[in-house]
Amino acid sequence: MKKKFRFQGGAFLLFLLFAGLFFLLLTRIVTIQATGEVEGQELAAKAAAKYSQEEVLTAERGRIIDRNGEVIAEDTLTYKVVAVVDESATQKASDPRHVVDIEETAGKLAGYLDVSEESILKTLKSGKEKDRYQVEFGAAGREISHTQMLEMKEAEIPGLLFVRDLKRLYPNGVFASHLIGYAMKEELKDGETKTTGRMGLESIHNDILTGKNGKIEFDTDKWGFLLPNSESAVTPAVDGSDVQLTLDKTLQNFLEDAMSGVQEEYDPTRMIAVIADPKTGEILAMSQRPTFNPNTREGLSDNWLNESIELTIEPGSPMKMFTLAAAIEEGRWDPNATYNSGTYTLLDSTIGDHNSGRGWGTISYLEGFQRSSNVSMAYLLERLGADTFMTYVDAFGFGEQTGIDLPKEAKGTILNQYPINKLTTAYGQGSTVTPIQMIQAATAIANGGVMMKPYVIDQIKNSDTGKVTVKSEPEEAGQPISAETAEKVKEVLASTVTSEVGSAQGFALQDYTIAGKTGTAQVPKEGGGYLAGRNNYLFSFLGMAPADDPELLIYIGVQQPNLPADEYGSVPVAKIFTSVMENSLKYLNIEPENMAEATTRPVDDYTGKSAAEASEALNGLGLEAVVSGDTDKVISQYPAAGDTVLEGGLVILKTEGKTTLPDFTGWSKRELLAYQSLSGLALEIAGQGYVLTQSIAEGEVITDNEPVVIELHPPEIYYPARAKTEAAEEGAEEDQDALEESDSQNNEEATETETSAEEPTETPTEETIEETTETPTEETTE
Repeated sequence: MKKKFRFQGGAFLLFLLFAGLFFLLLTRIVTIQATGEVEGQELAAKAAAKYSQEEVLTAERGRIIDRNGEVIAEDTLTYKVVAVVDESATQKASDPRHVVDIEETAGKLAGYLDVSEESILKTLKSGKEKDRYQVEFGAAGREISHTQMLEMKEAEIPGLLFVRDLKRLYPNGVFASHLIGYAMKEELKDGETKTTGRMGLESIHNDILTGKNGKIEFDTDKWGFLLPNSESAVTPAVDGSDVQLTLDKTLQNFLEDAMSGVQEEYDPTRMIAVIADPKTGEILAMSQRPTFNPNTREGLSDNWLNESIELTIEPGSPMKMFTLAAAIEEGRWDPNATYNSGTYTLLDSTIGDHNSGRGWGTISYLEGFQRSSNVSMAYLLERLGADTFMTYVDAFGFGEQTGIDLPKEAKGTILNQYPINKLTTAYGQGSTVTPIQMIQAATAIANGGVMMKPYVIDQIKNSDTGKVTVKSEPEEAGQPISAETAEKVKEVLASTVTSEVGSAQGFALQDYTIAGKTGTAQVPKEGGGYLAGRNNYLFSFLGMAPADDPELLIYIGVQQPNLPADEYGSVPVAKIFTSVMENSLKYLNIEPENMAEATTRPVDDYTGKSAAEASEALNGLGLEAVVSGDTDKVISQYPAAGDTVLEGGLVILKTEGKTTLPDFTGWSKRELLAYQSLSGLALEIAGQGYVLTQSIAEGEVITDNEPVVIELHPPEIYYPARAKTEAAEEGAEEDQDALEESDSQNNEEATETETSAEEPTETPTEETIEETTETPTEETTE
């Protein structure tokens, strides 16, 4: 029986629907396959983004180093802690890779991070709620030391990751801080962090110091594991360039230690110090107080000025050395000619000597300079001519930038509108200068008349290739005086230290002669005039040594120290200068001028001999034998055979076996390093100079990995500044008794012609000059 076909409309419609859908799907698949795009987005790129990973290779910031390659600032390895809060990171419950217990994790982390448990808990919960894979803990979770990282790992807190990071480290702490500045991490808009210089050389040379990060690209699965046989692409990081300075780390430490001691003892409102090589213009040390620790920024105030460069001051009596130089160069200096000290009148203005204008009767110009007489400068200016003197002020570079390789250098203000301005400038009042201008000008006196431009950058070089991109060389800044004049000025400056009436007797050194000039400049106050009181001065000294052929030039300024009743302003200045200058000259191996011929002994070859036999032989030569090891056969020695050693010096004998620690007291750093090399002990040496203390006592048996901390201190100078200052005052008691009277009187009589350390707040007129009866004196007895 034949079946009759019956049309099924519903089934046909379903067929058409599914056929259409299949056609659309097929068309979509073909289109995607052909174009590789979905809604305008490339699938390959999305897949790469999902499975291709990129890790940043952080570039190290360039180092800042001293002239000998010693590190001043560098990057050091730290870690950043990250907490994974996504459960998908864990594949096995027995091996959790995410934070399992938020409360417990917060409690444990709070014991390691400098942040509260509540804050950590809030961060973890927020990450969970927002479905983040991982969270960080801001600044508290960064800059974690290697030791802290190991401690946190030992706590076995699930879900913690430690990412290697870099931190800027200043290993010397307070060390030329306003010159070096500091750099710190800054968070960018994309959440990344970058180390940026915020002050000083770190900021000035930020672009040079900053490196360029690299990256490594690789493929992973969805859990982050590296896929087998996947290729990786590495773009290496380019580290920042190293900046090498002219500073000498040892000299800088001498200066920092001395200034810290004076700061603690006298609590002055300000101190400034600069050490330079007068033959090249290289700045060897530079510091100021108050200062700060760049690692923590502790002590950083609102004063960000590098005061040696950016602060202007009234120079005080050190300016007299340049007035003297001008007079000698012009043939107007006769040291044996006499004048009547006490007071001097110009028009209707009168200046007086520092002993309340009493003076010392009729004395020679040489004695007047030695006593730091303002009146002697006035009469000398008459001989020289005020306009001629002002040409020398310009020739010595005052009123203009030195051009040192640092920004924001101040120029100072040289007042020369009226005759009284030129007179007060001759003895260092009214006009303003910078400490670095004083240093530059004094190089002409120390360097045979040739003035050297100061600089602090020795070279800049690529840390990877060693290629030098910037190299500084000594540069002459002019020749304001002749070599003959420079020699005569040094002789007069030396006499201020050696003369019985010299104002700088307290600055004498034990082993070297000094040429220099003391100063006691009045401190301007807001609104005009000067501060009153025996402490309210800027006490200073500009000196060089050895006097006949200066190797170092130092400026020290101490403002408003809290002085005991029996001390004068030169005392804290001398404490810094004498300590720093003598230690520095010895460190530089400058031969003392009164040094006797030292007896030396040759060292024989003691290797292969018994330690007892070698020690007996050395003792017989007047040498001290130190044995490292507990066996009897000598296997090596220091100094080597054939070298010489000073009588009473050390000879280190190395034997095998355990080492018994000697008494290191009085050892030099070189001897310590030699002992460390021979013995293999881990000596942690701190400081410069000679050993004062050691962490493990003499006679203890030491293992190879046991550290011994050795503390070094500079050699003591047996010339206490106070005793020297008191000696300098012998024969001048009358002057000292008048000091307090002079201080109050001088400040009451201050004219309006010198009102500010920066610029006059009121321009003097002829009328005001005529009405003025006396100009403020400048110098207290030193």
